Amino acid sequence: MSTLLQPYNEKMMEVLLYIQRNLDADLSPETLAGVACFSVTHFHRIFKGMVGESLKEHVRRLRLEKAAYKLSYTDASVMEIALDARFESAETFSRAFKKRFSVPPSEFRSRSREILNLQGTGKIHYRPKPSRNDFRLDDSPLSCEVQVRRRNETKVAFIRHIGSYFEVESAWSRLCTWGGSKNLLTAETEFIGICYDDPDVTPSGKIRYDACLSIIEETETTPEIRIQTIPGGSYAVTTHLGPYEKLVDTYRELYGKWLPAYGYSLNDSIASFEKYIKTPAEVGPEDLVTEIWMGLC
Repeated sequence: MSTLLQPYNEKMMEVLLYIQRNLDADLSPETLAGVACFSVTHFHRIFKGMVGESLKEHVRRLRLEKAAYKLSYTDASVMEIALDARFESAETFSRAFKKRFSVPPSEFRSRSREILNLQGTGKIHYRPKPSRNDFRLDDSPLSCEVQVRRRNETKVAFIRHIGSYFEVESAWSRLCTWGGSKNLLTAETEFIGICYDDPDVTPSGKIRYDACLSIIEETETTPEIRIQTIPGGSYAVTTHLGPYEKLVDTYRELYGKWLPAYGYSLNDSIASFEKYIKTPAEVGPEDLVTEIWMGLC
């Protein structure tokens, strides 16, 4: 194992052990990020990249696997097991359980010896007495190329969008219309999207995104369009080719594979951003070119 990768693996192993030992507790992202000594801001992406599934998916699946174990080897009622698994009702638990194991809890209990099979989604499964030997992190090879670059601070005009990352077209249309009226759209203009929130964590209606145009000089703005400065410094940069729907896979590579392997520290004061090189106005989805910039200390 790389000596740079080892500290990240050690921290993630501590998190995985903590989760397994406390599945009946409130496993808040803040608590688990603290166990790993990571900031909450970046913890989710690091976790998903290293483990192979989101924190929410991981915890929910293990709670269902623990419930399956209890159904097989204890006499606890379905309601008791549902509450221990942090479900609000037996009905909600039964629906989630059936989706995972294809049968409702009561039938599972009677047939558990025949159908209990935990080899499905995810590489890490519930164990009554977990140890590090039970855990296998996602060790598939890094597929994206990453460069560490320095950039100067960049002044931008922006519109804040609240909502899904896939609903930002209107913000961009209004911003570019304004920019065009101010003669700000030149060959040197950078089109940047600042992504503040992880869609695996933040509800779609609360995601924050700034559609930005780089500017060189002060310019008159409007109540909707404001000015901010993207900090200069060191950034890890990778290029995503293709549809925006698959950007999440590139983020996972950058945060969960490249970052642990190369031993850099994230700059928590800088939100990651996307620089749009080829946009939907120019090319089709398969030919889009997007750079992802991740701030480093």
